[in-house]
Amino acid sequence: MQAPPAEPAGTPLSRLAALHGVATSYSPSPGRTVPATDTAVIAALAALGVDASTPEALRDALASREAGLRERLLPPTVVGWDGEPPAALAALPDGTQLRVETEQGETRASADRLPPGVHTLHATAPDGRTADVHLVVAPARLPAPPGRAYGLLVQLYSLLSRRSWGMGDLGDLAELSAWAGRALGAGFVQVNPLHAAVPGHPTDPSPYRPSSRRFPDPVHLRVEDVPEFAHVEKDGDGHERLRAVLRRAALLRKAVLEEGALIDRDAVWELKREALELVRAVPLGPGRRAAYWDYLAEEGDALEDHATWCALAEVHGPDWHSWPAGLRDPRSPETARARSELMDRIDFHSRLAWLTDTQLVAAQRTARDAGMKVGLVHDLAVGVHPGGADAWAQQRYFAGGMSVGAPPDAFNARGQDWGLPPWRPDRLAESGYAPYRALLRALFRCAGALRIDHVMGLFRLWWIPQGRPPTDGTYVRYDAEAMLAVLVLEASRAGALVIGEDLGTVEPGVREALQERGVLGTSVLWFERDWTGDGLPLPPDRWRADCLATATTHDLPSTAARLTGEHVELRDSLGLLTRPLAEERDEAAADTGEWLTLLARLGLLKGCGGGISTASEEAEIQAVHRFLLRTPARLVGVWLPDTVGDRRPQNLPGTWDEYPNWRLPVADAAGRPVTLEELAASPRLHALLDVLRPHPPSPAGLPPHGP
Repeated sequence: MQAPPAEPAGTPLSRLAALHGVATSYSPSPGRTVPATDTAVIAALAALGVDASTPEALRDALASREAGLRERLLPPTVVGWDGEPPAALAALPDGTQLRVETEQGETRASADRLPPGVHTLHATAPDGRTADVHLVVAPARLPAPPGRAYGLLVQLYSLLSRRSWGMGDLGDLAELSAWAGRALGAGFVQVNPLHAAVPGHPTDPSPYRPSSRRFPDPVHLRVEDVPEFAHVEKDGDGHERLRAVLRRAALLRKAVLEEGALIDRDAVWELKREALELVRAVPLGPGRRAAYWDYLAEEGDALEDHATWCALAEVHGPDWHSWPAGLRDPRSPETARARSELMDRIDFHSRLAWLTDTQLVAAQRTARDAGMKVGLVHDLAVGVHPGGADAWAQQRYFAGGMSVGAPPDAFNARGQDWGLPPWRPDRLAESGYAPYRALLRALFRCAGALRIDHVMGLFRLWWIPQGRPPTDGTYVRYDAEAMLAVLVLEASRAGALVIGEDLGTVEPGVREALQERGVLGTSVLWFERDWTGDGLPLPPDRWRADCLATATTHDLPSTAARLTGEHVELRDSLGLLTRPLAEERDEAAADTGEWLTLLARLGLLKGCGGGISTASEEAEIQAVHRFLLRTPARLVGVWLPDTVGDRRPQNLPGTWDEYPNWRLPVADAAGRPVTLEELAASPRLHALLDVLRPHPPSPAGLPPHGP
């Protein structure tokens, strides 16, 4: 039975919730407000260490919070933009003395004109109260992209070459980037999250539910590119075992490319792990050893924790909640003993992290050397698996007993539970956002830009109590200014762009706040309509400039499937439609028809003198991308499977076993897998990308990207 709605505004519970950033209602659509339940509000407070389970506890918690805020001089983290003093300092009592210890090692007597960084601010009020807080100073805004650019979007595992082992790898990514930059004039390649996955039988194939966001997954390694690979003993058992692994890898690749097999991440990792164990037996040379030690020193405790979790998972399984009690605490004596006993395995997993990081950095260098203005665009998942390495090592930063998701809306009446534990906003602020800063720094090291999945999570997240349906959740707020300041600080230090995935329901003010700080948004053609007017497709001149504009994403139908209506047939075959098939078909056809009408009116359907009815599928896809170029969008992305007419989405939301999510290779219109080498030679691909590649301005003064 669902708990009753939370009390109205002004009650002790609503006041306590507001003081901790916990919402007691939400608005799924303009003009409509839905109350949260007491169950959700009380559970969210409990996850923040606040007991509101009884009237007495509620009264005490409210009194304690109000008294604490009255006595507090400053919040635990304050923000200053572009060297200006934090706005929070204006509320300090007259005569308060300040001292700042900068990240650069200086001591200042004021918070004026500080360099960018995370500093320590000491404040002493005349009445004797003191505060030692973190001061984040960030540039006011990230710079705009260096000119307009187009790029390719791809799920790396789906891009197989004739050298990969049954799924795409970092060698393929480097090869794609070099070709796209040099031969096609592309400015970037955007990939799925490459975070470390939780091992299992089978492993969860979704790249958006990782074990760790901080460290990459060695399944992406191109094993042959590891320098020690060439020195595996030539005359012993190791060499024969390696040859056997390579033969099995060739069979795995053949099964996917020629026999219709799905991508099998577990099988790929089994082969790579066996090969990497052999490669590890080769001693590192002096230079390589020094580079590895530098990496160990730079990553420090975070890497040791990650590698320790990996080693313990080999012994006790991949969910730390089921480990012996002493090992569930990364700082316990039992864990310390296990670190000593498993030192060899911890070194192995540390070595894998280093090798993967090295190949990621090399892939970005390859992209930039190929002339790409941006290079690689990495993807940051919204959270981590509750049983994985980050959730184990950083327990104090995660809200126990809670999961992140989405409330009910027009697209999903039941809401969504993503199964990801949320970060605690209070603990983040107390640490000066240390784990968030470290995460961003690691990702920016090998990226020209970072895409942030569900960027609205910088402002608030929908928390769902464990065991409750998504409808019984509530929003919990984060200090968006601090989250944005850290993001802008780390991106600016790396000279990188930030792209926020801001699709779906976005609360008022979020897009404006992101734009103010130079964070680009995401605009997908089919969703860009005049929602406040006639509902028709939005003309190109009315699109926003500060965005990545695309025709589709990994969670949506391919452009060919949408134009032909095949996405409706797929959903019908899987029992996902909520209305009669004919009704869904008619609505999809009407939606597509409105867009094609606009494309024709703008003269973008080239070579189709007879109008829309005579346009080929390829011509329509080209017209869609000509339209994207007519918008002012600073970045234009092309879904790589669209270049060869792939019909299948990489992920079909609402399915689990019904559809092979995250396991499909890039394929042509007939469903035949297409290798990277075949992509590079595809006339269809070149015809589409010729629409987008930079051309010299014509005498008539047309834009450099064509119409």
